[in-house]
Order: sequence, then C-alpha cells, then structure tokens
Amino acid sequence: MTQTPGGLDRPFLNIPDLIAQHGRYRPDHPAIVCEDRTVSWRDFAANVARIAAALRGRGLRRGERVVVLMENVPEALMAILGIIRAGGCAVPLSTMLSPAQVAGLVADSGAGLVLASDACADLLADLRGADVVRHPSGWDGFMTQGAADLPPLTFAAEDEFNIIYSSGTTGLPKGIVQTHGAKLHFAVSNAIDLGITDEARTLTTTALYSNGTWIVLLPTLIAGGTLHVMRAFGADAFVDRVRDAAITHSFMVPAQFLMVLNSPAMARADFRSLHRLVCAGSPLRRDTKRAVLDRITPKLVELYGFSEGFATMLRPADQARKFDTVGTPVLGYELRVIDDEGRECPPGTPGEIVGYGMGMMIGYNNRPDLTDELIWRDAAGRTFLRSGDIGVLDDDGFLRIVDRKKDMIISGGFNVFPTDVEAILGTHPAVLDVTVIGVPHERWGECCHALIIPRDAAAPFDVDAFVTWANARLSKPQRLGGAELRQDFPRNALGKVLKRVLRDPYWAGQP
Repeated sequence: MTQTPGGLDRPFLNIPDLIAQHGRYRPDHPAIVCEDRTVSWRDFAANVARIAAALRGRGLRRGERVVVLMENVPEALMAILGIIRAGGCAVPLSTMLSPAQVAGLVADSGAGLVLASDACADLLADLRGADVVRHPSGWDGFMTQGAADLPPLTFAAEDEFNIIYSSGTTGLPKGIVQTHGAKLHFAVSNAIDLGITDEARTLTTTALYSNGTWIVLLPTLIAGGTLHVMRAFGADAFVDRVRDAAITHSFMVPAQFLMVLNSPAMARADFRSLHRLVCAGSPLRRDTKRAVLDRITPKLVELYGFSEGFATMLRPADQARKFDTVGTPVLGYELRVIDDEGRECPPGTPGEIVGYGMGMMIGYNNRPDLTDELIWRDAAGRTFLRSGDIGVLDDDGFLRIVDRKKDMIISGGFNVFPTDVEAILGTHPAVLDVTVIGVPHERWGECCHALIIPRDAAAPFDVDAFVTWANARLSKPQRLGGAELRQDFPRNALGKVLKRVLRDPYWAGQP
C-alpha cells in the first residue's frame, strides 16, 4: 500500500486480505474438502489468522522465511497462508526429499522455523539451527501463542510471498523468490484464462507444495471457490471424485492422465461437469492427448511454462487447429524466440524461448549470478527470462516446443536435473565417472538411468546393489530405474558428455 500526496491510500489487492474477506462474506461456503472433512470459509480464514497471530507472537518479523513441510492436508494450506498473512515469506518443501536435502534447503532459505507434520518427522533428522512446530502433536500449544486479534498489516506488491525450490537435490536447487504482486498476477491471470469463479469446485491431484498445483489452487482460493484435496492420487478415486462432487477444474501431469485412461473406473466415469482440465509438467504424447480429448473431456488446457515466471496455454478452442503447439502466452505475459546471438527469430525459425510478464520472480535466492545469466533484454530494455528450451513460433504466434530443457528429466511431472543425481552417485567408492539420462518408463513417462564407469574395471561391480544404495540417498523422483556399466562416454571437444547420443537408443521407436 502507498499513499498519494493528498493523503489517500493507494490500496494493493492482496491475497491475505482476500482470504479474510471470503471468511467474512462467505462464511458457510466450503473452502476445503479433504476426504470426509469439510472446512468452511469461516473456519479456514480464522485458522489462517490464528497461525499468523501465533507466528507474530513468536516474534516473526516482516520478510522472515518459514518452512512448511506437510503432506496434503488442509493445515498445509493454512500454514502457508498463515505465514504470508503474518508478513512472512513461506517456503514449502517437498515431502519426497531426504533428511540431508531438507536440512540443506532450510539452511539455504535462512528460515529459523519449520512448520511440519508428524508424518514428516523423519525428514527432520539432519536439521540444525531451526525450531520446529509439528502438527498435530505441537499444534494446540503453538496456536495459543498469538493474540486474540491479529494486528493489522499492509502489503506491497514487492513484498516477498514465497520461495519455490523447483527440484529436490543435495546440490541445492535454485530457490525462486516470488513476490505478492507476481503471485497475485499468477492467480488472477489463471482465474481468467481458466474460468475459475466462486462457483468453482477444484480438485487438486498433486502435492500442495508444488508450484504446478497452485495453477488451479490459488485462483480458486482468491475467487472464494471450493478446493477438493486428494491426500494421495489414485486414478479410480479421481474418476469417482469428479463424478460425485461435480468437479469443474483440475490439474494433472501426463503420468496421471495415463493412469486415468487405463483405470477400470472409466467404465463408470462422468466428466461432464469439467469446465477445464489442465495438463502441465511435461508434454502429453500425441496419442495420449487424443485419448484425453475423446474419452475424458474436450475442455483440455495444455500449459507450458517455468516457475521463474512465464507460461503459455493451448486453450480448448485451439486444440484442433493448433494440436502440436503449446498455445499463446497467458494473460499479462509476452514471449520471444531468440537465436544464439540474442536476436529475435522470425516465425518458423527455432530458437530459445524467452518470456516476460508480471508473474516473474525477483530472482534466485542468494544467487544473483544465476539470476543475471537468465536475463535477455529486448529493444526496450525489458528483462525477459531465458527458458533453456528450444521452440518455434508459427505465423499466428502459437508456440511449438522443439526440445526440452537441456538434459532435464521429467519423471511423473517432477523436474529432475541429472547433475544433482550424479553428484550423489559419484560419492560411491567404486565409481570413477557417472552420467544420468532419462529413459522411458511406462508409469512415470521417464525415469533416471545411470551409466557408470567403474573405478577398477577388473573388479566385480554389483549393479543391483549400487541401485539400492543410490535410491536410499535420492528423493523419490530422482530414484534410479536401472544402471549399466560403460567403458567410456561420448564427449565433445571440451570434454562434455554428449547425453543426447547416450539417450537416443533408449527412445528409438517411442511415440
């Protein structure tokens, strides 16, 4: 909030105030439905305020970071929004990390407090230097620490809202710092593009800590609709919930679409209530996409983007004529395709995708060097974000993806960076060199596959034992589906491993 010279405020529409307003003006409308539990907007908003008051009572200052480590329960959302309501910056972490990874990311974020569930207690084993409040065992005592009435707070667009760590790794992924203004734009633009209103009944099928889940989650909350939260995804349960609750909106990754299409529950499915069904995380195979349009809904929306702050959508009206594209920018964004020299490519010429818009991050946490590497400036001096993806624009401005981010593996919709996995595998005493590639996986789309050069080529090497050792140290999306021994790797003139050459034989003949 700012003030004009005449003394009048210039209010900033912010998400914490919207949550409070829905609690006041839509008190009996359901906010969250999770299994057999329904939380009204009155109770949801009140609990968000109570958590905020408790945090302020513990001395939380504006802008301080607080980690949330919880499974898919209503309290996870209350905790995230309570931190933000208190003026803090929420840091939701993946529940699929290892204890060492959790400890590393808590330290990287600078958080002094972790709000965790009892179910995630084992993930806190390596944590040092941060307090922990656990739900439900320590929740009642925590909630009594705040004042009955939360002191009024104002918010500005540039205030930090949250930090998203886009993949779980020991080598510490980049923390994406998002502001109140960026997150509000993210919510409003998606609400408009997806037609999410106060009548929305939105089903979340993926983890609540995931930025992808918030594509449909946050617009539903700011509109005052109802979120149906799945504790864990199941294809049969998805089919039945859409039918029984007349779900209007949902988001899934390609692996989930495949599970639904192959579910016996499809025989009793009724998807007529769906207004929009969003796919993101990785591209749908063409055969899968046709099956979704034919057997689930023609209201499919394909979203391409990156958490740093850019997205395009292929909307239902364009599916037939622009089938092979990922659409045009979401409201409030712009894109370019540039060549290796940073010049804009004409339609039909492939190049790197760069994006610009109000939903952009303010930078990577503690890594201004990496933030600078991401920037491309247009003729007006605007800072576009480099995607690392290769795409091509057609004459109508629709974007087609030519290649994915360099070497990245997308397993079950989660981004996995091979270098992070290699850093762990390389610590095995029998490994001289190792490279990790993505290979086809029937359920997850692809999974990590390790190629190993042994330290002693003459010594026995138990590949199965190595995979077991590795998977005990990796987060779930990073885990190996298999491993093989190699004598050497193909490399370029600078010694860099040519991973595409290694990957191609595994993908030959794939759709």
